[in-house]
Amino acid sequence: MNRTGGSSLFSAIRFFTPFGVLAAAMLASGCSVMSASGPSSRSIARSNGQPIDSAGIRVVDLTDHLTRQMLASQRSSLFSETFAEPVSHGLLIGKGDQIDITIWEAPPATLFGAIGLEVAAGNSALASDGSRMARQTSLPGQIVDETGRVTVPFVGAVEAAGHTPQEIAGEIVRRLRGKAHEPQVIVKLTDNASTNITVVGEVAKNLRMPLTSKRERLLDALAAAGGSRQPVGKTTIQVTRGDLVETLSLATIITDPRQNIILQAGDVVTALFQPYSFTALGAIGRNSEIDFEGTGLTLAQALGRIGGLDDSRASAQGVFIFRLEDKAALGLADDTTVRTTPDGKVPVIFRANLRDPETFFLAQAFPIRNKDVLYVSNAPLADLQKFVNIVGALVYPVISVQNTIR
Repeated sequence: MNRTGGSSLFSAIRFFTPFGVLAAAMLASGCSVMSASGPSSRSIARSNGQPIDSAGIRVVDLTDHLTRQMLASQRSSLFSETFAEPVSHGLLIGKGDQIDITIWEAPPATLFGAIGLEVAAGNSALASDGSRMARQTSLPGQIVDETGRVTVPFVGAVEAAGHTPQEIAGEIVRRLRGKAHEPQVIVKLTDNASTNITVVGEVAKNLRMPLTSKRERLLDALAAAGGSRQPVGKTTIQVTRGDLVETLSLATIITDPRQNIILQAGDVVTALFQPYSFTALGAIGRNSEIDFEGTGLTLAQALGRIGGLDDSRASAQGVFIFRLEDKAALGLADDTTVRTTPDGKVPVIFRANLRDPETFFLAQAFPIRNKDVLYVSNAPLADLQKFVNIVGALVYPVISVQNTIR
């Protein structure tokens, strides 16, 4: 080594010494002076030197058992399982309904003949040929009162509520025998005030829809209300029947005919707008809030929607899902020692190691839920690269000046 070279090397060592000291200090402090996208994998696993579980936060690795447990806890009951199909009794008359009653009496009409309207019956000939004539009497519209009855002349009060028009007609005929000559009765519902369902919410028109003997289904009611005002993928349908309340995505109802249930009187159908979303943060292309459909989203799909991990700085072992989870979903329903939030939720962090090929299969099933936070931590070498870039930004201009002076 010549003298000039030794002098230059000595100068370089003297020059880099402050930066060496700075580097050692920064590395010793964990590069805390540099900006980061969020906590590191190590800091998530430990808090103030203690396991993060001591703070009431659970850190759980993504496994096959956990994924099955999450899917089981998330599964909602289907309409076909919750609501039994109504037994078909035909169209039942209810309180407040209005019915028309028409009574036919064969000649010689002795009861209603004096006020009836003459019409030919069956294959009867004209009256001038001595053919038999039938008498028809149409009574004024009858409204079923609060006791569930209607009143018919020469018959009295007849139970109507809870019976079909045919059953009411049969009862009237039975009571007229011996009073009218070969009576026949037709009962027709003219104003359906009791057998209705209600459709409200995110539909074009809120309405009360009368049911008919056709036995209308759920999608019939939505069509009558003008359909949903929101996209199918972001609409859920809630059906309330007495004390039973169940919710299902509209997309599921459309794709699974079994969920297009037959409605019954008193049902309330509510269309709800559900803008589900999760927040993506950390070492990814762009931190943002991502919307997803009511039919659900998996971790694999979520990673795809954020454009995957940032290859230059992401840690494949540091993919985390932050969630407030139900105790039962974690198998902790009977554990009274678990710390929870005021609303009974357990703070939990699910950890996915994408370096393990099995995780990619689990990610295809692990569910992302509304308000989840998906976080990807920086790789340790990414922080080191940041440090090198900072040092380089300070050193290279000075070296350039030295070279110029030399």
